[in-house]
Amino acid sequence: MSGPACCSNPPTLDPFSGVGHVEKLGGLDVYLTGSPLSTITILFVSDIYGYEAPIIRKLADRVAASGYYVVLPDYFNGDPFDPENLDRPLPIWIKQHHPDKGFKASQPIIEALKSKGISTIGAAGFCWGAKTVCELAKSNLSQVVVLAHPSSITVEDIDGVNIPIAILGAGLDTITPPEVIKQFERVLDAKSGVDSFVKIFPNVSHGWTLRYNTEDPEAVKAAEEAHQILLDWFNKYLK
Repeated sequence: MSGPACCSNPPTLDPFSGVGHVEKLGGLDVYLTGSPLSTITILFVSDIYGYEAPIIRKLADRVAASGYYVVLPDYFNGDPFDPENLDRPLPIWIKQHHPDKGFKASQPIIEALKSKGISTIGAAGFCWGAKTVCELAKSNLSQVVVLAHPSSITVEDIDGVNIPIAILGAGLDTITPPEVIKQFERVLDAKSGVDSFVKIFPNVSHGWTLRYNTEDPEAVKAAEEAHQILLDWFNKYLK
């Protein structure tokens, strides 16, 4: 996970953004949106900027409006990456918040959801969050997953997934470049029993689904197309 691509166009965090609310679940603060009566949950695992970024909350709200209960945890315990903190550049922050930690933190959240009557779980991981979601898929703790501009993912990770998976890559990504996304696609194409969808979006950079310029029509169009694919993938397998 390199610095410049992950640090581009950071969001202005807003703890009051979104139509949902925050409460404790599985030991973490969690942004919850949608009907708590739904038996289908979508777990969102954010990028390095965390769960207070307005765009990821807006996307969570949009997915929830289709009938899901969407859960967006604060995996960083109030300590998202701050590009303005020059004393703690990204490599140091990553050592303190390694992507591998997300999987362990997710397990009590999933247990808490099941205790509330949730029967089906989908998961979406963005950049940092893709590793967590891939591990959930490999462990069959999720029924369907989406990875958007993933980082820290290996071919071996993808080969271990045996549930429906969609991967959205960026044509200008330097962290997980198109040639790596194509390797993932070849692995998935060889798994005859696993439905998969892979798309590389041209002319967009790493993080484009969450950190796009809202004043740039082309950037908005690409992000919204990705958001629709994400929602359609969940609808295909969870409804």
